[in-house]
Amino acid sequence: MVYPQGGFRRATQYVLHRMRRLPDSPHRIARGVFAGSMVGFLPLPGMQFIAAWLASRAVKGNLLAALLATFNTNPITTPFFAVLSMTLGHWILGIQKPLSPEYIGGAFANAGTDLWFNIKALFGPEHTQWDGLAQFWHEIYLPYFLGALGPGLLFSALFYYLTIPLVTAYQKARAAKSRERSERRHKLREALAAAAAKLTHRSDASHGAGDDDAPGPS
Repeated sequence: MVYPQGGFRRATQYVLHRMRRLPDSPHRIARGVFAGSMVGFLPLPGMQFIAAWLASRAVKGNLLAALLATFNTNPITTPFFAVLSMTLGHWILGIQKPLSPEYIGGAFANAGTDLWFNIKALFGPEHTQWDGLAQFWHEIYLPYFLGALGPGLLFSALFYYLTIPLVTAYQKARAAKSRERSERRHKLREALAAAAAKLTHRSDASHGAGDDDAPGPS
């Protein structure tokens, strides 16, 4: 299913919860978030995890943080970001095409038709055709990729700077709780040891008193 069980809000909360609990330094986690977020904004279907792994290695970031950060886009927000990216890409490349649903859908349909025809052409006498795929590359994919770089860098940098204080605060709070639990356990062990020593002392004292009350030899 496209829509996650529990909704996108719960899925986002889970990702953020997992991000905060990563056992690594805040800066390495933030670098992983930056790398994974940047990959998440780019049109890399089926290759996001591989690209996130490579990007996290390049910036020496946390790998799991990078993989989790690729979920920054979802089926609800992606269409809006895609249109924004393609609009910027068309402006950068000087392409004058209306980004209407009919135009985008037609480009996808033509590319799919060419792809399927070329696959069948491998096993038959037909010659491959690339007009639809070329149109899709030059008017959809390449503008999308180029247009996504600017907003992707902007949002990923924002996520980077937000991650550091959030993870730092969480790790400090978690360490404080851990120290508090450790101190409570230590005090409990001390109290148990003192109670055990008191019981042992009373037992020894009662045995000693019993020996003094015993009758001596006649």
